[in-house]
Amino acid sequence: MFKTTNKNIAIWLYTVSFLIVFLVMFGGWVRLTRSGLSMVEWHVVTGVMPPVGDAAWQETFEKYQQSPEFIKIHRSMTLDEYKFIYYNEFIHRIIARLAGLLFVVPLFYYLFKGTIPWRKSHIYLMIGLGFLGQGFMGWYMVSSGLVDRPSVSHYRLTAHLLTALGLLGLTYWAILNNKYGFNKPADRSARKKPQKVTFFLFLVLLFQISYGGLVAGLKAGHASNSWPLMYGKWFPISHLVEIEPWWNNWLAYPPAVHYVHRWFAFVVLAGSIWLFYAIKKQSALTDAAKGAKTMIWLVSIQITLGVSVILFDVPVWLAIVHQGTAISLLLTTIFISHRLRYA
Repeated sequence: MFKTTNKNIAIWLYTVSFLIVFLVMFGGWVRLTRSGLSMVEWHVVTGVMPPVGDAAWQETFEKYQQSPEFIKIHRSMTLDEYKFIYYNEFIHRIIARLAGLLFVVPLFYYLFKGTIPWRKSHIYLMIGLGFLGQGFMGWYMVSSGLVDRPSVSHYRLTAHLLTALGLLGLTYWAILNNKYGFNKPADRSARKKPQKVTFFLFLVLLFQISYGGLVAGLKAGHASNSWPLMYGKWFPISHLVEIEPWWNNWLAYPPAVHYVHRWFAFVVLAGSIWLFYAIKKQSALTDAAKGAKTMIWLVSIQITLGVSVILFDVPVWLAIVHQGTAISLLLTTIFISHRLRYA
């Protein structure tokens, strides 16, 4: 068994996790301020510096002026206004590079020194590959908005979000491994049902977060500013079906995607309550029980935030807080799963 409570590894992983969370949250800011398509080129090395001097800025701005977003949405934008959205996206990309380097460089050091044994390094290597994949996914997403549409593909945006959260989840699991180790519990049979319920809740939460990504990509939060009724009805089917085939409405038509996301939140709440009572029956599962109780409170807060986002027509700060709470829900679910799996 490999177990470590190495303080340096803990600080390293917590720092990387913080940067990933910041990137996800700041990514929400970039999206809500329509800054994500401001950098129409992707230069891995030379892209670490912004334009220097008036001539360089003018050249960069002229490239952006050829993009669909400028032509269809921002035709009246000035150079100073462009600098604002450019720096938003530039900061996002720079911190992403920093997070990757901050993970990879210490990893090689810890592997070389033997602090992290090679035979137990698989999760760290997966995180490293995850950073590479996330960088590619980010550009793959941005490129979808540079051809003939003034926005990125909502499918690619959702994939970009999910890969970021997957990267965060792996890093957090490594943190828990470092803190608690890999002790196999003696009462594994008693933990099977709570583990199954936790896995179910994880899938439900992943589905809801995925729909949150679709809502963000389609700007479907603006589809309705009333709650609980939508267009004056509980199930306004005539407003939810517009495109063919009919099933594509639930993935690509803003009102339908909005409708699924607003009500599926209560499935997450029901799942968290179910998990709490499944764990409560096992008195020895103290950490997991605390996590389950926290989960119920977080889901309740998240639903309140979601309703507020609808009623106030998606204010930027509230939407970002809503996104941050979703991250907390995911991390809490991972914590519960880890404490159930290991004693």
